[in-house]
Amino acid sequence: MSTTPLLNKRVLAFVGDIYEDLELWYPKLRLIEAGAKFIVAAEEAKRTYAGKNGYPCTSDIAIDDVRASDFDAILLPGGFMPDRLRRLDSVRSLIAQFDRDHKCVAAICHGGWLAISAQVYRGVRVTGSLGIKDDLINAGALWEDAPVVVDRHFVSSRKPDDLPWFVPAMIDVILGSSR
Repeated sequence: MSTTPLLNKRVLAFVGDIYEDLELWYPKLRLIEAGAKFIVAAEEAKRTYAGKNGYPCTSDIAIDDVRASDFDAILLPGGFMPDRLRRLDSVRSLIAQFDRDHKCVAAICHGGWLAISAQVYRGVRVTGSLGIKDDLINAGALWEDAPVVVDRHFVSSRKPDDLPWFVPAMIDVILGSSR
């Protein structure tokens, strides 16, 4: 396999205050290492947001300026950030468009809240933080307690400890193969 299997692939991720540092940065660095172009979107472009553990991340683009058609995958990291962003119509619409286009929708930990609010999890096998297990089930998702769950174009994991399984699963789905 090529050392840059994601060359010419574009991945979008959301960031906001109190995002989970590892759940954004680990995938970002691994996906860039695999050749992807990684773009971070937030409510405001070129603003720096602080993670739960204090690590900063500066957004590249405003969410309102993003078009799903420009990307191959979306990453929904956790932390407390998803609770705010899931209230935005533009966030819900983007995630729903990724689903309609059958593009990779990857959520980890509390990032599943974003997919729940976008109403894309009904009938989808997923995992996520135990703290949102009931929310996932109530949204119609089929809960599994596993380090990573792949169902069609959906990838989900429970917590930062699952990142070594989460990112390779994202790469597989972006490349068009699933487990």
